[in-house]
Amino acid sequence: MSAADLRRLGTGFMFIAPWLVGFLALSLYPFLSSLYLSTCDYSVLAPAVWIGPENYTALSRDPIFWKAAGNTVLFAMVSVPLGLVLSFLLALLLNAEIPARGFFRTVFFLPSLMPLVCLAVLWLWLLNGDLGLVNACLRPGLQTLSDLLGWHLSAPNWLQDPRFALAGLVLTGIWGVGHPMVIFLAGLQEVPRHLYESADIDGASRWQKLRHITLPMLSPVIYFNGIMALIGCFQVFAVPYIMTEGGDGPERSLLFLATYLYQHAFEYWNMGYACAIGLFLFALILVLTLVASRISSRHVHYEGA
Repeated sequence: MSAADLRRLGTGFMFIAPWLVGFLALSLYPFLSSLYLSTCDYSVLAPAVWIGPENYTALSRDPIFWKAAGNTVLFAMVSVPLGLVLSFLLALLLNAEIPARGFFRTVFFLPSLMPLVCLAVLWLWLLNGDLGLVNACLRPGLQTLSDLLGWHLSAPNWLQDPRFALAGLVLTGIWGVGHPMVIFLAGLQEVPRHLYESADIDGASRWQKLRHITLPMLSPVIYFNGIMALIGCFQVFAVPYIMTEGGDGPERSLLFLATYLYQHAFEYWNMGYACAIGLFLFALILVLTLVASRISSRHVHYEGA
């Protein structure tokens, strides 16, 4: 290697040094440290004592942990498809030639900028069983159905009833569909116009154009939004934690893996057990992301590929 090559290599390392230092100090070291601490009895206030795989053994026998894992998976299974469909439909609507299109794009995007604490407090009132706006809108329709069917239907007490608590949190998550909506909008505007013009000449219907042009051309965007939504759902913490005032909700219906990790780390001071939960969560997200990538590889089409 010549002196000029060494100088270029040194210059390159200088440019990537800030990122490299940040990666080593803020990502790699914490990960390796948590990997070691997950095999220790560590309370933060005392030195770590190595105990081998006992934390993982206790994890496999912990019913509360499996309840939190089940809630997390169920929330992701409902929230991710629902959020993708709603954001895609909104993007289709706001990509059409409608009056005040820019205004409506702004209106639907702004709620996604709300801080999570404010979002949780707002929906805490919206989902109030007695005074909430959601139930105020539901009651007339439920009363009509009750009269027609002869059944007694009442508005749910969202955050106090274990049957509806998770559904209430899913409603809260819909508030943030503005981010994927904007990404879908960007993708829609990149679809070549000549494809739609050719389809019009061939007499294709709107559904045929959506199925055979829009969806294939948007498949990389759908894949990206899906993966990001999946990762976000498995890391949900702030909103349910604030809604339950640091608790688990009725019958632990709003207990998630991130919340359970936080409780062990900063309430019970059982940092080793919390690290084991964190590594399980990391492995779960990694496996599901790889599975989603493998499944979608046959359905994602890149232009020019």
